Amino acid sequence: MNTSQLAISVAFLGCLSFLLGVIAENKKPAAGLPIGKDITICKFPSDPTVALGSVSFVALIFSAAIGLLSVFYPYGGVSVPKPALFKSIVLHIFFWIASICTVLGGGMMLWATITEGLHHVRNVHHTPNYACPTAKTGLFGGAAFISLDASLLWLVCLMLTHNARADYLDEADPKGDYGEVLATMKA
Repeated sequence: MNTSQLAISVAFLGCLSFLLGVIAENKKPAAGLPIGKDITICKFPSDPTVALGSVSFVALIFSAAIGLLSVFYPYGGVSVPKPALFKSIVLHIFFWIASICTVLGGGMMLWATITEGLHHVRNVHHTPNYACPTAKTGLFGGAAFISLDASLLWLVCLMLTHNARADYLDEADPKGDYGEVLATMKA
């Protein structure tokens, strides 16, 4: 497995999580239809919101797991110790921000999905004139954007890990040294 395969996997799953979260937000009904006088039974239209939110959450978890793996994966069979990797302050900061975004995006997506599912399952209420709400508007969409941010941050971590590995292993940059200018002139 190489860096490009890991990067494509992280990006694909992050984009999938984002798209499914946005579609879940758009497909979510505004409210259910209240039926009854003394006891309100909420009838919700058939919608794929709970399934889309669940798959979006799973895609985010897999994207983050692959992103986490990409930081510690021994490329070419050569592993780099954790202290050497996190000697790079920038990698350290991006690693924690990516982790926090993953937890926030996943938590929000899970919260919206569970709330929506509970509204559909617990649809009998002993309150007259109950409004039959659904999950709060914007939760699925907000979670989708945070999930996309998390996957992009994992991609940045992958690139910074590549740089930290090259520094630790003293690998030569195939593009040349910094500041080295090569110029050729044709007459």
